[in-house]
Amino acid sequence: MQELLHSVPLADGAERLISTLKRLGYRTAILSGGFTFFGQHLQKRLGIDYVFANRLEIVDGAVTGKVAGEIVDGAKKAQLLAQIAQSENISLDQVVAVGDGANDLPMLNAAGMGIAFQAKPLVRESARHAVSHLGLDGILYLLGVRDRDLEHAEFRSISAG
Repeated sequence: MQELLHSVPLADGAERLISTLKRLGYRTAILSGGFTFFGQHLQKRLGIDYVFANRLEIVDGAVTGKVAGEIVDGAKKAQLLAQIAQSENISLDQVVAVGDGANDLPMLNAAGMGIAFQAKPLVRESARHAVSHLGLDGILYLLGVRDRDLEHAEFRSISAG
């Protein structure tokens, strides 16, 4: 599995999106129907605050193909989103959620701003916002962050350092 980490590319704009959000004071999370192994790798690489995903069962050092514990499905994603909002002492109206599949719809609908990112048609049609032709950093425009704001902020952080 370790070898797979480097063969799966990050979505375009992921590093810029997360680093900008962190600089602006946002908290970030991965709520995934994928696996914690990959989510935790991204957490370390990008500085993600929370990771909730499925845990692969490992017996005697080998992956069994089974999931250990509760499955992270659409309902669980919405529940986790609410849990994170509560722990951060913010309302769900202040939450931005991004997803691409049908299992993301409960989470996208629960968030104040649900964004379908390069999503399947059903999700794109159901979400209030969609980004289909830009990288993940295109989400910054939906949040009202402009390029010139970023350039100024990057200049300040370099000058202050």
